Amino acid sequence: MLSLSSTAAAPAAPWGTGPGHGQGNGHGKLHHGKGGCADAALLFCENFDTMPPGGADSPRWETEAENGTLTVERVPGRRHSGKNLRIRTEGNGKAFLKVTGLAPAGNSFWGRVRLRVDAFPTAPDWAHWTMVEATGRGDGYIRPLGGQFVPTAGEQGANLWGVGSDGGPTGDWTAWQESAPARAGVWQCVEWRMDATDNRISVWFDSRPKPELTVDTRHHGGADVNFVFPGFDTVKFGWQLYQGDPEPSGYDVRMDDIALSGERIGCGR
Repeated sequence: MLSLSSTAAAPAAPWGTGPGHGQGNGHGKLHHGKGGCADAALLFCENFDTMPPGGADSPRWETEAENGTLTVERVPGRRHSGKNLRIRTEGNGKAFLKVTGLAPAGNSFWGRVRLRVDAFPTAPDWAHWTMVEATGRGDGYIRPLGGQFVPTAGEQGANLWGVGSDGGPTGDWTAWQESAPARAGVWQCVEWRMDATDNRISVWFDSRPKPELTVDTRHHGGADVNFVFPGFDTVKFGWQLYQGDPEPSGYDVRMDDIALSGERIGCGR
């Protein structure tokens, strides 16, 4: 169990919408390897089934937490049964499993994770959260999987998925779309593709493409300059909320079947 410590609050402000031009075709090639985490072609894979319950410590990754914990736990009643990663945070805390030393060919790769979020923030307005973040050589914290509570969406506001970035030339943005609402309390399989040929990020939920979430070099939610990937070597999986005094005050997230590969992995294994 990781210890709890304080973290500074980021300002609560609108992060903006991206144009969502939807240029992804949804036809990524599936990787047909040995199956499971025994496939040597995978850049990284973890299903937590061979790990003992308790702290999520391993020589295969690092952990990063402030006001948060990472544990391996059993979850009965799931079709993909066994153990999984539980992420718990308080306030604007964070807790991540951090995979380092990656060297994807052509600076492009696919990712997959099964996840469940117990509840998303409903305050403050524009509360911003991240679940997957990729970094490396060069500027930019690239967030293929994250979102924001948008008070103007729907009748009472809504949490919306959106690809985003921070720290690079395009600035701080999340290209959320109202057609991609975040669903609490359900398991979902999420895939994403990082394609360095045009700095394109595409996303799939339960094997269905969400082309409106696609961003690329010229189509994104930031400043009117090119969006460019850093040289990826690190990917983090977990939860971070950036604004203080949120509602609810704590967050409970589950992740399982984490994988990174040079080819599409799919949700069927």
